[in-house]
Amino acid sequence: MGQLVEKLASHQGHEIALKLASKDAEGSADDVAAKLRGNDVAIDFSVAHAVSRNAEGCALARVPLVEGTTGWHADLDSISKIVKQHNGSLVYGANFSIGVQVFYRLALRAGELFRDLDSYDAFVEEAHHKRKRDAPSGTAIQLKDIVKSSLGREVAMASTRAGYIPGTHRLGFDSEADQIVLSHEARHRGGFAAGALMAAQWIIGKQGVFEFSEMFDEILKERK
Repeated sequence: MGQLVEKLASHQGHEIALKLASKDAEGSADDVAAKLRGNDVAIDFSVAHAVSRNAEGCALARVPLVEGTTGWHADLDSISKIVKQHNGSLVYGANFSIGVQVFYRLALRAGELFRDLDSYDAFVEEAHHKRKRDAPSGTAIQLKDIVKSSLGREVAMASTRAGYIPGTHRLGFDSEADQIVLSHEARHRGGFAAGALMAAQWIIGKQGVFEFSEMFDEILKERK
């Protein structure tokens, strides 16, 4: 992801002033802050255990952070507190893919349409390559929550980890008479990089903690 973000950012005319590799992951928040000061924004796609330190380091350096790492949301409250304490700014998301953000909105509307149709059961299925650590994916969890809120009842969920399966998410509504399925399949990670750069341009000059999918419509408006 880091290489994709770098390539797309350069193509869009942005300057990559600093890259932190995995060997830098053992430093403190102060170490991160010292390296980042003077930059406009930071984008992080690393590992879950480094997110707290990276977020604090960016807040100390007054550098907005786009956090694309998954598997750390159990610590969201404590990390948000740190960011706000230092008047920092953070935008995070389970999935920065622009296509997935559109998929979420289709899912929300679908849940509304099926709300009064008790004959249909909703389900979410997600599949990824065997190296993906978290299951279910953050995207699937968010998709389930979106549909559950608009549908007004439980949504079944299943996960698969095998081989080299590209990130795939399916939302289905099944009845005795028929089945309706919406599906999103990530062909490559370019969509994630594009979304992360959109968020990076949007977060500059702002303070606070923001969830990408909640801010997506506003981000699009500001880009017009």
